[in-house]
Amino acid sequence: MRGFVVLPKRWIVERLFAHLMRSRRLVRDFERCTTSAEAMIYWSMTGLMTRRLARPHGGRA
Repeated sequence: MRGFVVLPKRWIVERLFAHLMRSRRLVRDFERCTTSAEAMIYWSMTGLMTRRLARPHGGRA
């Protein structure tokens, strides 16, 4: 067998980690308690979701 098998679920997880690492506070483990770290993850995902919702859709009405 040549090459390697691409796992589709793994790419979803890798893409999620890439989006989370765009937030500067999530790059390192600065938070003391897990609730504030969880809140930062929610803020990061909320920003990603609003960017996706705000971009214009080409040709759809």
